[in-house]
Amino acid sequence: MQEGNQTLIVEFFLLGFGDLHALKYFCFTLFLLLYVMALTGNVLVIILVLANETLHFPMYFFLSQLSLSEILFTTNIVPNLLRLILLGGGNISVSGCRVQFLVLCVPTVTQCILLAAMSFDRHAAISNPLLYTSIVTFKVQLHVVIFCWSSSSMMSLIVFGFFNQLQFCRSNIINHFYCDISPVMELSCSDTSTLELVTSLASTLVIVSPCFFILGTYISIIVTIIRIPSKCGRQKAFSTCSSHLTVVCMYYGTLISIYIYPPGNHSVNANKFLSLLYTFVTPLFNPIIYCFRNQDIRRAIQKYIHICRNRIEL
Repeated sequence: MQEGNQTLIVEFFLLGFGDLHALKYFCFTLFLLLYVMALTGNVLVIILVLANETLHFPMYFFLSQLSLSEILFTTNIVPNLLRLILLGGGNISVSGCRVQFLVLCVPTVTQCILLAAMSFDRHAAISNPLLYTSIVTFKVQLHVVIFCWSSSSMMSLIVFGFFNQLQFCRSNIINHFYCDISPVMELSCSDTSTLELVTSLASTLVIVSPCFFILGTYISIIVTIIRIPSKCGRQKAFSTCSSHLTVVCMYYGTLISIYIYPPGNHSVNANKFLSLLYTFVTPLFNPIIYCFRNQDIRRAIQKYIHICRNRIEL
């Protein structure tokens, strides 16, 4: 396409990890295995929460939504990443890149809000155990989940609206394995100042604000736990929120490193490595952490394993 004396780019080339040579098939197998494990774990969490009445509690309902967002996020990125590994890079249309960015934004924002909602749920359970069921009713849960997905979609569409206006007439090579906003903006010949401002404000609102909210709720939770007279009671109270706290630290740690930490302070390869952790480790560890550290989920898994064994024996 021609506009004046400039040729507008209609297709990008994602470098991925370049030509891996002999490591190509090893990396492909490793990432495929991690993806299948993450997908299986998150699908298992959703099935367990839906099928088991003992898991029909707010924390597990929010956890199932967290797993759903992880499935959407990884499926948006990993299949194309596997293609890039095998081919040593690959093309993606500008429109395809824009769609990938939009689908990337929605689950990312949703997870940030969901983790904040889950911290409030833990705060209500520990600070007001007698009033917990009347505070976090199913209607409240449903409204929270609708708010998470609708607000994340709305915010993502606002950023996408400015992102969609970018035109590209320089290099078409993206040194990444998916269409993230920073490497794509570097290729634009449009004025990106407005998008940079909107992105900065959105990042602050989506990442920093929930982070401070979670910090505030956990300070209140810790104060409440300290006031519990018995050591056994304190340990039991802390165990109910330890899984969530672990996931929060892991998720926000990688997210802040990628989007809040100044890009110039680490190399492109370091950024890609952090993105790999964000793409594979967090979606994989979420179900593992909750399954291994939560007795209710372990019992639900053991119950279904026992049922399957009995059916096989019959």
